[in-house]
Amino acid sequence: MTDEQQNELEFRIDRSNLYREESFTDLKTGTIKRLTPVKADGSEDKGRRTIFVGHTSILTPNGPLPIQNNIPAKELQQAIKKFPEVMQEAMDQLIEEVKKYQEQEKARIQKPSSGIIIPGR
Repeated sequence: MTDEQQNELEFRIDRSNLYREESFTDLKTGTIKRLTPVKADGSEDKGRRTIFVGHTSILTPNGPLPIQNNIPAKELQQAIKKFPEVMQEAMDQLIEEVKKYQEQEKARIQKPSSGIIIPGR
């Protein structure tokens, strides 16, 4: 990013896409965030749907790895019930992405060179 592009960044809040964020946690497994749509005056916007997002972390040899995923739910109780399934789906998707990346890297490394040998390289 050039200095000119950096100076052109606009830090404006989209007044038509505001949400109030609430967090619910069991202090062990994870967190569910409820994002309630609000109008610019802070009143609830009944014309848009509430969004639930699950967050958790798994421990890896390199430290904790955060995982998050949207939870298709209309209320908190439903989001709590769906949390394990949704987090498992997110972890499975992450594992698939890692496998794809590893396969691409393996293929890149094993790709034969052009066959031209240049002395000193």
